[in-house]
Amino acid sequence: MSAGDTLILIPARMASTRLPGKPLADVGGRSMIVEVTRRSVAAGIGRVVVATDDEDVRAAVAGAGYEVVMTRSDHASGSDRIFEALGHVDPEGRARRIVNVQGDLPTLDPGLIRAAVALLDDPAVDIGTLAAEIVDAGERTNPNVVKVVGTQVSPARLRAFYFTRATAPHGEGPLFHHIGLYAYRRAALERFVALPPSPLESREKLEQLRALEAGMRIDVAVVDTVPLGVDTPEDLERARSLLAREA
Repeated sequence: MSAGDTLILIPARMASTRLPGKPLADVGGRSMIVEVTRRSVAAGIGRVVVATDDEDVRAAVAGAGYEVVMTRSDHASGSDRIFEALGHVDPEGRARRIVNVQGDLPTLDPGLIRAAVALLDDPAVDIGTLAAEIVDAGERTNPNVVKVVGTQVSPARLRAFYFTRATAPHGEGPLFHHIGLYAYRRAALERFVALPPSPLESREKLEQLRALEAGMRIDVAVVDTVPLGVDTPEDLERARSLLAREA
């Protein structure tokens, strides 16, 4: 892994139904998108670029001294947005590993980004992502907590067979909470965005199932913490509290 080999892209859009204006919400004295960008830079693995369709987001990121690119407003997903951004910022194809970091993870540990990218050191892996063992009993049955079902490759690594909102797998043993951060080989991202939505993706409302149904390999680094995803005003207040403790 080298800095020139890896590009971190952070998709950001303002059209959140549950928390309007989310990227610009203040968290610990910074806008959320700037805080996520700052943490992504701290991972120290390569260039970091925010991809947005909103001029206010562009101005906030650029004003903080970070790189940002404007994209179309009609993208169906963050994956589509970062793929457009990739063509703008790296048309020569220098970056071979592309990381999609969600812009609503203001408590993200930079080490988690490194853990996802490290999975691509195995040439058999198309996509790397993250999960943490579920310790809260309520999360086992919560459909908003996505579970990854996989086979153990090493003590802290799984090969994913399925992602689901259901409680799975059945029986005794650990369940794993999927963390939606992805490291793609460039060729895998190109292939992924060219595929139509798959049947299981449409049923579960989980985009990563498209890759599995197409025969792509996803490996999962098992980590100790789940970064807080901010989707509601309550999440935002919790993020502010957590960041205040870090200060």
